[in-house]
Amino acid sequence: MGPTSVGPDRYALPVASDHSRHIGPNLSDEGINVAHVDMDAFFASVEVARDPSLRGKPVIVAGLGPRGVVAAASYEAREYGVHSALPTAIARRRCPHGVFMTPTTSYGEVSRQIMAIFREYTPHVQPISVDEAFLDLAGARRLIGSPVEIARSIRERVRAEHGITCTVGIASTKFMAKLASEASKPDGLGVVAKATELEFLHRLPVRAVWGIGEKTAEKLTRLGLRTVGDLARLDVDSLASSVGTASAEHLYALSRNIDPRPVRPERVEKSISNETTFGHDAPDASVWGPVLLELSRKVASRARAAGWAGRGVTVKIRFGDFRTITRSRMLAAHTDVGREIYEAAREMADAAATAPVRLIGVKLDHLVEAAAVGRQVALGEPEHGWRDIEAVMDKATAKFGKGAVRSAGRLARGDSRVDTRDPGNPAR
Repeated sequence: MGPTSVGPDRYALPVASDHSRHIGPNLSDEGINVAHVDMDAFFASVEVARDPSLRGKPVIVAGLGPRGVVAAASYEAREYGVHSALPTAIARRRCPHGVFMTPTTSYGEVSRQIMAIFREYTPHVQPISVDEAFLDLAGARRLIGSPVEIARSIRERVRAEHGITCTVGIASTKFMAKLASEASKPDGLGVVAKATELEFLHRLPVRAVWGIGEKTAEKLTRLGLRTVGDLARLDVDSLASSVGTASAEHLYALSRNIDPRPVRPERVEKSISNETTFGHDAPDASVWGPVLLELSRKVASRARAAGWAGRGVTVKIRFGDFRTITRSRMLAAHTDVGREIYEAAREMADAAATAPVRLIGVKLDHLVEAAAVGRQVALGEPEHGWRDIEAVMDKATAKFGKGAVRSAGRLARGDSRVDTRDPGNPAR
């Protein structure tokens, strides 16, 4: 397959030539202090920095098993239609000459060192993923320099100290700063001046708004809404009739760049977990499998309620002899969907559960604000997929109690075999 036009892993913002007066490295940063710093193809870039012979080649960091997915792809690989969350098998067909590499744990250490660079400029740093963070630079203006000067310094240091590039967006809100970085990738600096921010925003396609995926975009297009400006001209009630009240309020606010969320440096790494101890050791997956599914749904429900999405999944297994093991995996993208958590946990449990199981549990970590990452509908996913089903289950549980909704497997067996425990704080 030959090269094709493909943007970054996240939704790519087309920047027309006449956008230069709305976004660019030399525009005024007066009155704007929020920066979004995003590493460019982070995992792949770290591998290239380690091995310079890979420079210029299509590097693809992915799970290499039969069910593996792409975690990151260099920009050379993206030209062949390879992107994060793509099944590895498809990536191999699209780019057979690509350099396929297994993810390593070293990315976390590089991330910590880069975040430490950010904190040398301001204590107000909010990581939202291993490769991106928001910075509030208001307090650094007098001591260090303007946001643009700081951004240039950060980019130079990341390149010099780690051999990788990053893109920085500067704007008045977190939402706008993230749009600015996305529109300036790769290896760019984008400033959206406060005086013209709505002009910049309203010219973008509706898909630019966080949380709008393919299906929602199709609905809005059927209403004749193609740009964010079209969206901004509608009131909440008109939007609600098509996308629901909660989504309508979210879209109404962001289409006007109303995003009061502050940069929250106090956020620490959290996780959400649930585990179950069986009354009698579960002999095989026919017993513990449905329980693992239910636990995954509970974890996802708590994540949605708290506004989190996670990328790390851990399964915990304790055998009859009290030997305890854990297995962990990084997903291709952040999620708050129980079925997606379960599929990863189940694959790890199938390989690890070599004896009767006394306890099984699942944990979601590497949490970020769900609103900051949005969720794109996967190719071929039905309009009302697992997330919609689980949202209905959330409502039923809230209305009728925790026992109102259970998995079919649990209903068939009854609940006498298990004692469900909910350890610790919901976000610990």
